[in-house]
Order: sequence, then C-alpha cells, then structure tokens
Amino acid sequence: MTVDTHKETMSFQAEVSQVLNLVIRSLYSNKEIFLRELVSNASDAAEKLRFEALTDDALYEEDPNLRIRVSVDKERRTVTISDNGIGMNRQEVTDTIGTIASSGTRKFLESLSGENAQDNQLIGQFGVGFYSAFIVADKVTLTTRRAGLGAEHGVRWESTGEGEYTIETLEKAGRGTDVTLHLREGEDEFLEGFRLRSIISKFSDHLSIPIEMLEELYGEDAEKNTPEWEQVNKGVALWMRNKSDISDEEHSAFYKHIAHDFEDPLAHVHTRVEGTNEYTSLLYIPARAPFDLWDRDQKHGVKLYVRRVFIMDEADKLMPHYMRFIKGVVDSDDLPLNVSREILQHDKKIDSIRNANVKRVLGMLEKMAKDEPEKYQKFWDEFGKVVKEGPAEDFANREKIAGLLRFATTKSEGKEQTVSLDTYIERMQEKQEKIYYITADTYAAAKRSPHLEIFNKKDVEVLLLTDRVDEWLVSQMTDYKGKHLQSVAKGQLDLGELDDKAAKEELEKVAEEHKGLLDRIKGVLGDSVEDVRVSNRLTDSPACLVVGDYDMSANLQRVLKQLGQEAPNVKSILEINPTHALVEKMDQEPDEDQFADMAQILFDQATLAEGGQLEDPAAFVHRLNKLMLNLAS
Repeated sequence: MTVDTHKETMSFQAEVSQVLNLVIRSLYSNKEIFLRELVSNASDAAEKLRFEALTDDALYEEDPNLRIRVSVDKERRTVTISDNGIGMNRQEVTDTIGTIASSGTRKFLESLSGENAQDNQLIGQFGVGFYSAFIVADKVTLTTRRAGLGAEHGVRWESTGEGEYTIETLEKAGRGTDVTLHLREGEDEFLEGFRLRSIISKFSDHLSIPIEMLEELYGEDAEKNTPEWEQVNKGVALWMRNKSDISDEEHSAFYKHIAHDFEDPLAHVHTRVEGTNEYTSLLYIPARAPFDLWDRDQKHGVKLYVRRVFIMDEADKLMPHYMRFIKGVVDSDDLPLNVSREILQHDKKIDSIRNANVKRVLGMLEKMAKDEPEKYQKFWDEFGKVVKEGPAEDFANREKIAGLLRFATTKSEGKEQTVSLDTYIERMQEKQEKIYYITADTYAAAKRSPHLEIFNKKDVEVLLLTDRVDEWLVSQMTDYKGKHLQSVAKGQLDLGELDDKAAKEELEKVAEEHKGLLDRIKGVLGDSVEDVRVSNRLTDSPACLVVGDYDMSANLQRVLKQLGQEAPNVKSILEINPTHALVEKMDQEPDEDQFADMAQILFDQATLAEGGQLEDPAAFVHRLNKLMLNLAS
C-alpha cells in the first residue's frame, strides 16, 4: 500500500523555543535526567493503553505484554527509547510536541531569570518531559502510531531543536512510540549499556512497566550467542512494597517521577489500609511550591490506580483544594475499573479515603512542627498561604489546621511568619481574653498602624496579617481553643479586664467633654464617615479609622477591588485622640474654614495610614500646603 507521506516543515511555538533553550542551558549539569523523563513518558503511554483497553481490548493488537525498551547503536551514535503503549496520531504529535498548551506556560517562563541558580528547579517543576532529549542530542527522531489505527497511520517527527521540525505520515507496523536521540559530540558515555542501566536503576527502578535492554555479552559469549532482551528494573509498584524496605533514595526517585520535580520531597506518608475499604496511599510533600500554585486553571490531586491499573492523573476528589500541593498515589482494591470523575464525586469509598488521607497529612505536619521545627518552617514558607484556606474549606479539621498556622506578630522578629496560635496563647497577658489581629496590605503598614498603639503600650501581642487569604481566614475562623479572634480595627475597642474600671469611666468623661469638637468634625466630614468618636486605641497618633463589628474591613474592600470584584462601600468611623496636640489645636480653632481644612486633613491622614487611597489627592495637597503656610506665617 502506498502511503501519502504529507511531509511538512513547521515552526515551534515561541514558548517551546524558549523552553528548549532553557533546558539545554540550565540542565546541562544534570544531563542524565533525559533518560528518566523519556522513560517516564513511555511508562505513562503504557499505563494509558492499559486503561483504554479496559473498554476496548482490540487496542492491544494481539500484543498484551506492555514494555519499554532502551537500545544503543554505537555506529550511528544513537540511543532509542521504545514503548508499545498508546502512541499518538499526527494531530496529537503536533499538539503535544509542537506547542505547549499549558495556561501557565507564560508565567513559568517569566519565573525564569536565565541566570538564576534555581532555574533548573523551576524547569523541573514545569516537567520538561520530551524536551529533555535535546540536553544530549543534536537531533531527535520520534516515530509513533496510535493503538487501534492501521499501520499506514504511523507518524515521524524530527527536529534539531533549533526552531523548526518536520512531520510526515508513514507506515509503522507496531503501535507505540520510538524516540531516537542522535547524540551530540562528547556524549559517548550514554552509548555504554552499563551507564544507561545505572541511570534506569537510579531513577526508574520502581516503574511497574518492564524496562528492557539487550543483555551485554563479552568474549566467546558475544561471538557465539545472540543477546536477548532482559528486564533491568524491579518492575514492582513502589507503593505495594513493604514501607520498611523502601529507601529514601527510592522514595526520592519515585516522587521525582510522579511530580516531574528535580528536588527531593520534604516528607512522605505511606499507608496500607485493610478491611471494608482496602487501599494503599503514598503521599509526598514537595520541598518547593510549584510556579502555578495560584493558577485558577491548575489541576491538582493524586494519581488514582485500581488494583495496580492506572485510572487517572489529578484525581482531585482524593485531596482537598487546600492540599493541592500534595503529590502521590492512591491504589484501591475496591473501586470499579471503569471509575470516572463523575463517579468519584458521589462514592462513599472515595470520601473515606479522602478523609483518612487528610488526617494522615495533617498528622505528618503536626509531627514535623513538633519534632522538626526548622523543616516545618521551610514547609510553611512555601505552602502556608494555601494551608490558610483550610479552616474555611475543611470544617471537620478546622482546629487541627488552625494549630498548624503561623503568623508574624508585634513580638516576632521581622515579617517571617513563625508564631503559632498556641504560642500566642501561652504569651497572652494574665487578664487577656481575646486573640487580637490586624489586617493590612503590607507588613510595614500593619506594624506601624496607629491601631496598635494601645496594645504596644500595654504589651499585648497582635497578629499581623498581610496575606490576601488572611481576610478569608479570619472571616471563617472566629475562635481558637475558646479564644475569640478580634480585629483591632473593628468596633468599639473593648480590652476587657486589661482596662480597669477607672479607664473606662475616663473615656466616657473625655467623650462628653469633647462632644462639641466631635460634632464640629462630623459636620465637616458629613457622609464621608459613619461617625466621629473619641478613641481609646491611640496614644501617639491624632486619629484612625475603624469599621463596625460586623462590617467588611477596609483591607478586604481593597483586596476585592484589586481582584476586579465588587465590594460594598462601607463608611468608616473616625476616632480621634483628644490629647494629641493637633486635635487640641483644632478644638481651639475659631476660624471655621481653617477648622474644616484641618478636619479634612485629619481624615485623609487616617485614610493613608491604613493603606487607603484618597478620592481627591490634589485637594489634600492643597489643604496641607495651605496649613503649612499659615503655620509658617
């Protein structure tokens, strides 16, 4: 039969060319990972065939024994990685290799400095896969055919990795994919069988698909016998082995395979459950947050197997969204092989697995926080913002999650989040009843907020919350171990027994004495404020803004607007410090125009102090200049 080769020369997508350049430059010192990545792709292809064949046995094409083969041709200086997995058709080759469809690709490329020492780590997070071949090869030829299509549907793809590739249709008898690497000069080490075997043993020993190489014969054996294919990996799913028999090196290799990461995992938990719901789970915490952790389109979840048959990647129903950084495998003995994402949504066995694995991860983190605080701090620095989503998402484990949270406070060193709520409670004043916090755009804005003045004076610690997610956190987690969480910028400040009766009576007396001043300021500001009152928060500043107990904070209003969402226009309450020299000066000002300028400046300054934006900055500057000229004259 004559095949229309339909050969085309095409250009790589711009992002692909950038990735290729980065791969060759940044990963050259770790060249051997090309074999790990290509073998991993071959394994995935075999697993996908096994899954699709559950409903279409004809895809095996009378060749049910799945395998990966690595072969060397020293004369041609090539290394070929072959599999008899699912294969690809022409369109799939173009979509998979000619372009990068990931929505986070541009963000990924922007993350790379080109000179940053961590570039190789970021590339590893992205999962270079097929492109790693160009680390050691100056030309790569890929020949593939999708299972179930006739031999005439084979496809050959070839490129030197310099901007263009050719693609053509040809005949290919067997299904699957062959990737042939034409090695660069100086890469002869990868033509040696023992070198390739050592790499496979190091990175891919755990794969359940057999990896085969021709046996190496020497001397008379080489002259008399034809070498045969022999399996060079153990071929036993790592998670099915006794956990006491698995070394740290094997865990690292397996994690890197499933996560496409270059760094060792930070921690792992391996569990075998027997009884009414039998399954095995092997879960890993990465050492570094992926670049697309906050991408709304990012998929998450662990790999799902049923009786060692691969079912799906990113089984998100097996892991809550606030644990989307977890990588790993769940292998169930009880789920049906035809399980779908829709079935997962309503399966009680899945709920049971999910709930149990969440508790195991939380338990692992609790143990780490207690026994290895430095290691836990590293985890928190990478994933703390995600964990803060937990109390709102996972009510059943809210108290456990809250115990894992870390914050910067007025008593911590710098802006690093190192203080737990338990530590905060241990350091509370003798008569203190609440956990106090302030939310702000930045650490500096929180640390210097006028709302903290009375707390600093009384040596009361305050949590400084500056992550966007913190507003969501405190709206959902209103107490911890019987202690109410209280914003220092909401409502009338009640310090409970921290304030004696005399102080409260004095505040009422001062408010009555300055009623006229309060009314004058309210008259100037009008609808700009909800109210004007005397403050018991301030010791050094003339004024500050607060909102009602149940109103949305000013910081949350700003966050929502920055995200392009609507936010209610909540009026603030202006609190004044009547002992401040500026306020005393205002109280004595007979000129109503001068008083109005001073009142407006006071309000605008309070707005700026809490990170807000002025509606009319030019008017503020004009009033301030006018006031300065009057003072100077």
